[in-house]
Amino acid sequence: MDDFGHSLWLQELRYRQGWILGCGCFLISLGTLAILYSVAATAVSAIFLAALLIIGGAAEAVHALRHRSGLHLFMYLLEAMLSLVVGVLLLFTPENGAIALSLLLATYFVITGMVRIVTALGLRLPTWGWTLLNGAVNLALGIAVWAAWPVSGLWALGLFIGINLMLSGLARVMLASALHDNRFEPAHAS
Repeated sequence: MDDFGHSLWLQELRYRQGWILGCGCFLISLGTLAILYSVAATAVSAIFLAALLIIGGAAEAVHALRHRSGLHLFMYLLEAMLSLVVGVLLLFTPENGAIALSLLLATYFVITGMVRIVTALGLRLPTWGWTLLNGAVNLALGIAVWAAWPVSGLWALGLFIGINLMLSGLARVMLASALHDNRFEPAHAS
């Protein structure tokens, strides 16, 4: 990014530092609740996903019946039925869904952890250490879920989402603090 582009980007961030700080504090609060109630947060996550799948499946079924034409009808109904069946199964057995979702979440945390580590090391912004910490923790959490699976599925979603929310919020609070204190000159990579 050239100096002019960097200056505009920095000016935009400073203009929004209050929102960045507020967002960070809100994410820390949500993360704390998810950690304190990790089993409940896991169950709520699975039930919420079930509701979304059921609503989406119903909408897809209505769409299929309104647009009846050969293969389209079959494909839309097939997609609708899959969403409805998975949603209902998840709704009635959220613990099984949470166990399956924990494996998906482990993959998410490993990938986002690696991306945040590379971003932190590549950009070296004044708050790069917090981003690096966030990435390292995400990577460790992903590996921990895989190591303890399938038991980890009963608590992992809520706990790890809570930790991720807290660290993301903390990174935003630290960014807002750096903007406020005018400590925002990125180190140039050699």
